[in-house]
Amino acid sequence: MYNIRILRRVIKDIESLPNDYARLISQHIDGLQANPRPQDSKKLKREEIFSLRVGVYRILYEIDDANQMVTVYRVKHRREAYR
Repeated sequence: MYNIRILRRVIKDIESLPNDYARLISQHIDGLQANPRPQDSKKLKREEIFSLRVGVYRILYEIDDANQMVTVYRVKHRREAYR
């Protein structure tokens, strides 16, 4: 079981989303605790950086297997997520 660390800017990102998406994204973030590499996640080019698709939004996070830690650092619309 992994620990989840959520950065402050992620909370601000989630607060700016429509309520339905905010609830759905929160559920997906909670799910990363049990499975940090779900089937629909994609590994980005940088080391241990992943993107999880939730509708038109992306959850960007890092996995530290040595410390069993998942750090969520952004939640953005898909057109802004990879800039």
